[in-house]
Amino acid sequence: MHAAATLPPCLIGPRPTPIALAEAQHRFEREAIPGVLDTGRYRCRYAIWGEGPPLLFVPGLSNRGSVFVLLTARLSSQFRCITYDLPLGGADRARLRHVTHDDLVADAVALLDHLRVRQTYLYGASFGSTVVLRLLHGDPQRFPRAVLQGGFARRPLALAEQLLARTARHWLGTMNRLPLWQFVQRHAHFGPFASRPPEVWRFYLNDDRPIAAVATHALLLHATDVRALLPAVRQPVLLVCGDGDPLVGRQCEDVLLKGLPNAGRVEIAGCGHLPYLSHPEALAEVVRQFLTPPASASC
Repeated sequence: MHAAATLPPCLIGPRPTPIALAEAQHRFEREAIPGVLDTGRYRCRYAIWGEGPPLLFVPGLSNRGSVFVLLTARLSSQFRCITYDLPLGGADRARLRHVTHDDLVADAVALLDHLRVRQTYLYGASFGSTVVLRLLHGDPQRFPRAVLQGGFARRPLALAEQLLARTARHWLGTMNRLPLWQFVQRHAHFGPFASRPPEVWRFYLNDDRPIAAVATHALLLHATDVRALLPAVRQPVLLVCGDGDPLVGRQCEDVLLKGLPNAGRVEIAGCGHLPYLSHPEALAEVVRQFLTPPASASC
């Protein structure tokens, strides 16, 4: 396939009316069905929102399913959106030092088995894309197509990042309590948020992921390499990229485009690494167009 397109922030056609963050969260609380599954490795919190073909959202580094609330608020009218939290330690009882990439893949499968979802589309954000690629490779019939947003098959850490992650595994507290957290995030990610309501940026900054979990998963990211699997993944895959992504560059995207036999690429203009927060309208339209009409996914 290897098609490419660049989408401006305002897609062709009538511009969708933005959904306020508070409205999306209120609708989620009112309409979504929450649950907890003990996978044998951690207590996985999940939620199901909407009707239609199932769509599993695999979050990025140590993230929670709640980061997708603005995106799923738009997609829940057409898809059965399934979101879940990755293991964080503490209340979910995850033993972070023992978590492997195989475990992350097995946990996603366990959740789908628990929900009796026989076939589903996949959406993988950042590090979650490596889990999605493993799922696509492992069971092509169950997973007919996928969206990889800010995705990669291999993204090694720089030496300084490795040293920081090894040290931070022992730190207490949450990401939003780190010194200079707001300054660093503003420098790296604020640009695409400039036209959004300020509460969306505050929602992103209020990052209560445990530092130890993020550091541990960062080292797991460093050790993950799924490039060898790419030629055998024959399902349609869409890469969704921001033209200003500070974390995943074109080199990572090119590896996916060259390795995946049936991949296409869409670039969202004025976008960084977090389009589900900064550009949910454009992102939802891209996902909807790629997955509709359904490729026979059903519960």
